[in-house]
Amino acid sequence: MKLRLLLVTEIIAPYRIPVFNALAACDDIDLHVIFLSETDPILRQWHVYKDEIRFSYEVLPAWRYRWGKHNLLVNVGVTAALERQDPQAILCGGYNYVASWQAAWWAGRNKVPLLLWSESTRHDLRRRWRMIERMKVCFARRCVAFVSAGTSSHDYLAALGAPYERIFGAPNAVDVNFYATHGAKARSAAAEVRRGYALPERYFLYAGRLIAEKGVFDLLAAYAKLEPHKRSEIGLVFAGDGASRLQLAKQAAAIHPGYVVLAGFVHREKLAELYALSDALVLPTHSDTWGLVVNEAMACGLPVIATDVAGCVPDLVEDGDNGFIVPARNVGALAGAMTRLSDLKTVARMGARSASRILAFTPEACAEGMAKAVRFVCRAKVSTC
Repeated sequence: MKLRLLLVTEIIAPYRIPVFNALAACDDIDLHVIFLSETDPILRQWHVYKDEIRFSYEVLPAWRYRWGKHNLLVNVGVTAALERQDPQAILCGGYNYVASWQAAWWAGRNKVPLLLWSESTRHDLRRRWRMIERMKVCFARRCVAFVSAGTSSHDYLAALGAPYERIFGAPNAVDVNFYATHGAKARSAAAEVRRGYALPERYFLYAGRLIAEKGVFDLLAAYAKLEPHKRSEIGLVFAGDGASRLQLAKQAAAIHPGYVVLAGFVHREKLAELYALSDALVLPTHSDTWGLVVNEAMACGLPVIATDVAGCVPDLVEDGDNGFIVPARNVGALAGAMTRLSDLKTVARMGARSASRILAFTPEACAEGMAKAVRFVCRAKVSTC
């Protein structure tokens, strides 16, 4: 008999669909996903790929309110949805939604095992808020098992009090085959792709929101520090949009020589094209729970330069092997890593190692980690009856 799992998460993110499809395909898991919102149009311009969904789901009515960088999402019908599904286990993708706490309270009342799926790390900028840290600890105490996105989140869950034997790894993943395939197609039509985006022959790539917290101004400053002949040979491309776009464009215009392209927001198929023709992905973030763009870039065979606060780094980037790890906010170190990756032989060698390394980080591997956690809590419940 299949185990009825109810998963609560925020939006229909395109990179989560393959993971949930793989989880639903497990022989012993009956999956139903509650999305608290279809998307978040203020922060994300993703297309919602509903036609790719192969699992049972519903989107609850929601009301969202923002003030500054804070976000409150309130849903209608959480309890009713839980009652309808009558799950044997509940997996919450985070603690920071009202619905997560409603699910936790419902699980406690009905003696249903509650699991926390977390990407948070000790480098999360939100850790400066004591109230938020207390909320995390309080939520963790209600959980009987935990699912971590990687090494950094595993260690952080342990610091919150989660027993090591109850933390199950589910490596954050994207559809590796999708990006590898689209990347290969782009390389076979490289001249056409370059014309479409006005791309330089060689370039470093940033993909993500254009906001200061992502380190975009550090990256631009590092590019400006490269030797003039390097800037003449290699450009810098920003794929994404955000509040800092105009300021970034203004500063970029002052760099001579150099070639800086602001490509705007790019959907996943086209983003694979930008990855494929790039020399390397640069993730200069000041705080990032993971950084799935690193997975995507590695699937396209790219070396990676990332700051040491990105959650994915301990699992995906080996310094000197498939990229370089630099301290956050250190423009000099960032420029040094970019200089080292100006050598095409180094790019090719490190890119090949990225392509090999990412093969272990598939949607199926992530789904299996989640399934193991569910099997564990359901067996534990049965054994105590």
